[in-house]
Amino acid sequence: MLKKESNAVVFLGGGRITSALAAGFRLSGFREPIVVSDRNPQKLRTLRRESRVETTGDLQSAIGQAKIVVFAVRPGSMRDLLAEVAGCGSLPSLCVSIAAGIPLRSLRRALPHAGWARAMPSPVCRIGRGLTALCFARNVNKKDRRRVQNLFARVGQVLEIPEPQFDAFTATFSSTQGYHALASLAEAARQAGLDHTTALTAAAHALADGIAYWRESGVSLNELLQEAATPGGTAAATIAAMNRSGYARAIANGLRAGILQARKNAK
Repeated sequence: MLKKESNAVVFLGGGRITSALAAGFRLSGFREPIVVSDRNPQKLRTLRRESRVETTGDLQSAIGQAKIVVFAVRPGSMRDLLAEVAGCGSLPSLCVSIAAGIPLRSLRRALPHAGWARAMPSPVCRIGRGLTALCFARNVNKKDRRRVQNLFARVGQVLEIPEPQFDAFTATFSSTQGYHALASLAEAARQAGLDHTTALTAAAHALADGIAYWRESGVSLNELLQEAATPGGTAAATIAAMNRSGYARAIANGLRAGILQARKNAK
């Protein structure tokens, strides 16, 4: 049963990113009510068990409790959800969309009286080490901007960036980039003769621990590359062969494909 609150953070959609954010908020000690509305009872049961959120299948009831409404559905579902929310008796005053590619102008056209923000949070927010990009419509006042910024700051670093940069950010910051690099490096190491566990451990150290050192040491990336890849050394030979094989080109092509997909979502 829902509590009668009017200061809740309400998620419309109970998928993976909602699950990650709710878990991260609770881990941070966030005590304000979190309400999730979704038509899938199994998702709601899982969220109640994992993150102690209030849940409902009643969209209008959820919105009536909201201080912030987070639209957390796939881009292809946003148009129908926005129309459904517009038909509710009470409308939210502060909305956040985490649907990739859908611009503020489209969101404001659907719900013109709401203050709109776009957010792109990482699933790594589940453990409080996420990264979230934000941008705001011009009608969002300073108080509401701080409210949204402070909310996402509970689960990691927050960057406010211009909206035209959002698609490139979305394609770049995904934790999938790291998982893909880890899987590829570990598999290549396995083929080179390492057992599975050793290959994965070595690859994870190369990526995660090496990057952690860069972040914590204050040493520039160029300095670290020069230090590690000394001429005539193993690392230098490895990196040079990767570059000759089109490593940088493959990454650039991947980002272009991700940006194109985000732009398709906007149509």
